Order: sequence, then structure tokens, then C-alpha cells
Amino acid sequence: MAWDDFNLRKGPGGFGRPAFRFFSFQLRQLTPQLVPLLLAMVAIIWIASGMYIVGPDEKGIVLFFGKHVTTTDPGLHWHWPYPFESVLQPKVTEVQRVEIGFRTIDPGPPARYADIASESLMLTGDENIIDIDLAVQYRIADPAKYLFNVRDLADTVKGAAEASLREVIGRRHIDDALTVGKVEIQEETRVLLQSLLDAYASGLQVVAVQLQDVAPPKQVIDAFKDVASAREDKVRLINEADGYRSALIPEIRGKVEMILREAEGYREEKVRRAQGDAHRFLYMLAEYHKAKDVTRKRLLLETLEDVLPQMDKIIMDNESATSPLPILPIPVGSRDTQPRLDGATERR
Repeated sequence: MAWDDFNLRKGPGGFGRPAFRFFSFQLRQLTPQLVPLLLAMVAIIWIASGMYIVGPDEKGIVLFFGKHVTTTDPGLHWHWPYPFESVLQPKVTEVQRVEIGFRTIDPGPPARYADIASESLMLTGDENIIDIDLAVQYRIADPAKYLFNVRDLADTVKGAAEASLREVIGRRHIDDALTVGKVEIQEETRVLLQSLLDAYASGLQVVAVQLQDVAPPKQVIDAFKDVASAREDKVRLINEADGYRSALIPEIRGKVEMILREAEGYREEKVRRAQGDAHRFLYMLAEYHKAKDVTRKRLLLETLEDVLPQMDKIIMDNESATSPLPILPIPVGSRDTQPRLDGATERR
């Protein structure tokens, strides 16, 4: 190794300008001991160049002379340096999006969109035209397939999503797409789109399929709005009738149950009372057989008390019964009154 002198060259103006000459290597000037050290340093640098870091949202695709040999997870790894192996690191957790029937011009706020009629106008199963905007979200499921099997994946996903949506809409009536069938249309489109992407071996997974806007063509949208309003009124009235029925039927059932319970209680009361009267009569009959005269007289007296509860009663034996006048309370009254047997007086 030699070092050239640093000198000043004087120019025509009397000033000098520096002239630099760098040192140069000559292999023949190297000592035999420095050559292995230099080669070892180059080898260490070359081996160290094989270190690489896979991010938490990435997968490492290791290629050996352009052929995929292994896939590595997030973290620090090593591969054979150039020219033997190389690494691709796609982001597998990033959710990507394609739009069918519209394009986002400015995400806003407020957001601005451009309508693509050639994509959004579709024919339904009942031969009506409908305007549908669809957004598809997807992510990488298999990075090796994603990188090597399909070219222009964004256009492929858009074309497959549009074809899937047209097939699903072609089996549906326009009323389903405008009202209650939107969720089913989204799910059927997602399943069909995923099957197409799997058939392409694209390595993509469909995360979500969302209908952004579903409407009739602009030329007939007013008439469709009137029809939709009438259907909504129909559904509202049906729901109100169902609510009234749901409130009335339990109330009627409650009243019926109450009447049945009251009838059962009345029946039970009458049966118990009749059974009690029967037991009482049998008991009295047994007592009557024991002392017929006493029992007969007691029953007679109790019956008279029940029949004549508010009247004065006079009990006479056989002797007084032939002439009741001595025991009747005949008051001394005027000539215009005459005593009555019940103790009252009668005016003539």
C-alpha cells in the first residue's frame, strides 16, 4: 500500500489548488497474514446480510433461486444471502377493499363518490333492473398463493365479486333486494365469491361483503318509493293487528280460566255442603232411632222456629186446646174494636 503526496499546484493567478491522490491497494503488497483476515471479514459481512426481521403484520416468504421453500413467522430470521435466497414480506393482516358500482373520490368528510353504471345496473330474477353498489373487504390468507398464483389480484377480486353478485341477483326478485333480502344477498355473494377465489388458488379470504346502496333506476325510483311505502304500511298494520291479538288473547284466556276456577269452586262448595247435609241427616236419623219421641218433638220445635221466626207462639196441651179463650190475651177495648187471635185488634 502506498500513499501519494499531497501537494499544491500553482495556477496562473498565483494561487495554488490542492491536488489529491488517494492511496491504492496492490495485492502483491499485502502480507500473507492479512489475506485470510480480509476474506473472513467479507464472509462475515456476507453471512450477516442474510439476517432479516418479519414484522408482526407480515409473513416471510423465502425463495431459493426464485422458488418458494419456506414461510416464516414474525420475528428475527436468517436465510442464505444473495444470490442464493431472497425474502418477500407481504402484509397478511391488512384488510384490502374493492368497490363495485362506484368509486370513492374523496373519503371526506363529507365523502364523495362516483357512480359506475356499467357495473351497478343488474337484472333481477323477475326481469327488473336494479342499481346496486357493493364493497368487498379481503385479506391474505396464504401469502405463497397470493404472490405466485394469480396476477393483478385487485382486478381479479373485483371481477369475481361482480360476477358473484350478478348471479345472486339473477336468482332473486327485486322486492327481496330492496327490502328484507339484503342480508341473505350479502351472505350468498360472500360464499360464492370465496368459492371462486379458492378455485383460483388466490390465497385470499373474503372478510366482508356489504351492500352500500340498493335502489331502482333513477327513471322509476319515485314509483318504487310509493310501492315501498305501501308495503311498509301493510307491514305496520299487520304488526299492529298481531300486537292487538297478542294482547287480547291472553286477557280472554285469563277470564276463561277465572270463570272455570269459580265454577269449580262453586261445584266443590255445593258437593261439600250436600255431603255435610247428608252426614247431618244420617246422624239425626241415628239419634231419632234412639229416641223417636224426643227427636220428633225437637225437630218440630226447630221447624216452627224456622217457619215463624218473627211471630209470638203459644204452646197448648190437650186440655187447653179445647177452650183456648182463658189463655188468650184479650185486651179490654172500646166497642169499636174486636180482639183477633194473633193479638192484634180489628176496627169495625
